Order: sequence, then structure tokens, then C-alpha cells
Amino acid sequence: MPDFDNSIAVFIDYENMALGMNSNNGGRRKTLFQPDIGKILERLLEKGRIVAKRAYCDWQRFPEAVSYLHGLGVDLLEIPDNNQSGKNSADIRLAVDAIELCHNNAFINTFVIVSGDSDFTPLVSRLKENGKTIIGVGMRESTSELLAVNCDEFIFYEDIGVAADIPTIPDNLSGEKRKAYELLFDSIEALQRENVETMHSSMIKDAIRRKAPQFTEAAYGYRSFTRLLEEAQDHGLIKMHKDEKSGTWVVEGFSA
Repeated sequence: MPDFDNSIAVFIDYENMALGMNSNNGGRRKTLFQPDIGKILERLLEKGRIVAKRAYCDWQRFPEAVSYLHGLGVDLLEIPDNNQSGKNSADIRLAVDAIELCHNNAFINTFVIVSGDSDFTPLVSRLKENGKTIIGVGMRESTSELLAVNCDEFIFYEDIGVAADIPTIPDNLSGEKRKAYELLFDSIEALQRENVETMHSSMIKDAIRRKAPQFTEAAYGYRSFTRLLEEAQDHGLIKMHKDEKSGTWVVEGFSA
């Protein structure tokens, strides 16, 4: 079950992810693909509140990523790439910053390492010794098995955002309502992915607001969040029942 009180710190080895996406290019610097850090952060929001986001790289090598990452609120740490430093320097700086944050901010209970590099395995072990939960994110083909098995959870980048078996939104719904349904289905899917069996309506609304803090059901034409759920059930898209104690709706999942 997701703990919405989780405080999460995210540390991104950007070069590892970028080169992993372009591994078929022999590691040559041709900007064909960039890792979608935004979709990684969205996935992590299903697990708690992100309180720190840092990315490490020689940003002169990836200038097209700078404004994009700034827009996501990621702090960019410059690691010059030269004969004396570079990749190892980025690894060391990331590890030092993670340990410092671990010791100075006890409320942060989950650390995310966005990299597939086995060099981070000792960092993972040290953070776990300090009682932290460790999540890894990396490319399937370029992730070290040693790193993956030492994390409490490892998410392969290629699996994020893969289309799930969710209902088709009715064509007769307006554009505003379609957006509300997209947020609703995305949140139900996220809670199911976190193995939540009892999805109270308030939990689903909290999950929506974690990714879309500006969400209000009134903006999509509903007088209450309950009405959105009831309409989705009337369309045969979700299954619900009333909780006997509280009288509130509990969503069981998508209709078959």
C-alpha cells in the first residue's frame, strides 16, 4: 500500500540514463533520445511526496535537457567532464549528497537512485543501514543486476507508462469530463499497481491531487467527487460498493 506520508529524495545520474537510451549508438554523443524524467517523477508521486530532486551531469554535453529539467523543478549539479574527473566524479558527488541528506533530514524515508550503475550499490547498502527505503530506476539493458537486487524496489524505465488494460472513455463525454476520467483511471491504476485492495474515494482523490494539485471536480463539471465516481459506474467503467461503516464509496477496480 502506498504511504502518502512518504518523503522522497530523488538522485538522477543523468548521463547513465541518457547513454543507456542511446546505447545502440555506441555511446556517441548524438542527441537521438532523452530520458523522460517527467514520467519517472510522475510514477514516484504514486509512492509519496517528492521533497528533493537532483540531477548530476556535465550539462554542456546535454544542453537540450537543461531547460526541460529546470521546468520540472530539478536541481542541476554541474560535474565538469575532463581527464581527471567526469563520470566517477558525478558518482561520488551524488553519493556524498545522498548520505548528507540522509543524516541531515531524518524525515526523508525514501531515496530514489535513477541509474543502472553498479557503482551505486555501496550507497544503497549504506542508506539501508540508516533505515531508508531505496527505489532504483534504470534502463533494462544497462542496469546492473547487482544494483537492482540490492534495492527494495527497482523500476525499469521501459515499463513506466506502458498502456494498462483500462476502460475506453465514452465518446459522448465532453472534453473536460474526458480529462477528469483520464485522471481518475490513472489514479486507480496507480493504486492497483501499489497493491491497494481497498480504494476509498478519498484515497483516489488524494492520488489525483498528488499528480495534479490544482484538481477540483467542479472544474470538470461535477458537483462532487462522488458524482464523478457514480457516473463512471453508471457507464459500466468501474465497480464500487458502499463501505458499511462510513457509508462512503469504495472502488473495487475497473469493470471487466
